[in-house]
This record gives sequence, C-alpha cells and structure tokens, in this order.
Amino acid sequence: MSNQDVVETGACCSPLVREPLTEDWAGDLARMFKALGDPVRLRLLSLVASHAGGEACVCDISDSFDLSQPTISHHLKVLRQAGLLDCERRGTWVYYWVIPAALRQLSAVLLVEGSTVNAADVCSAEASAEVTA
Repeated sequence: MSNQDVVETGACCSPLVREPLTEDWAGDLARMFKALGDPVRLRLLSLVASHAGGEACVCDISDSFDLSQPTISHHLKVLRQAGLLDCERRGTWVYYWVIPAALRQLSAVLLVEGSTVNAADVCSAEASAEVTA
C-alpha cells in the first residue's frame, strides 16, 4: 500500500472527541448536516464541487434532476443558508461554488483520533453503493 492510498486523518485535534461542542458551533454544524440530509441537496453539493472550474451555473446542473427549476432553486437556497454554497448572478444565470471552509469544518468535527482512511476502501464502498442503487 502506498502513502497515497492512506490518508491520515490527523484527528488528534478533532473537537468532537477532544471536548464537547459549544452550543453555537453545534447549531452551525447541525444546520449544515441537516441541509446535507436530503439526497437531492447532497447531490447538488457534489455536482457543484466536482464541476469544472469549481463553480457551476444552475443551468448546467438542473438537467441532472427530474425536478422543476423552482425546486432546484429551493434546494440551492437551503445549501446557501446552511453556509455550504455561495453564489453570484451573472446576467440571467446564477453561478454556485462550494465554501471550502464549511467542508473543512464538517470534516474536522467527524475525525476520530488515530484513524486512517484507505482510498481503496472508499472506492469499494462507492462501487457497492452504485450496484445496489
């Protein structure tokens, strides 16, 4: 196994296992996790994050769903209000991008001391999920 296949989590600094979360931080995290609890919003976040250039026009991602434009806009608004996405209007279209600090905050709070993530395990889990879907 190469060093690239294992990602050290560096969780010695993980707030969740080091000390209780403050009320304010727990509220912020809960809003973000709640927003990601919907499969459409989770996919939207993934589509925006993985889009070329790190930002996506709503016109580019709407076709990925069997939902109306107002419904897509609602889900994007929820992600923005949770602090996961930001946007900018350019002409008639709105462009979205992920807020990296928000993703780092979600990741950091879930890390467990001394754990490692094996890239092969992650890919295997993703492949299994695709087969069962």
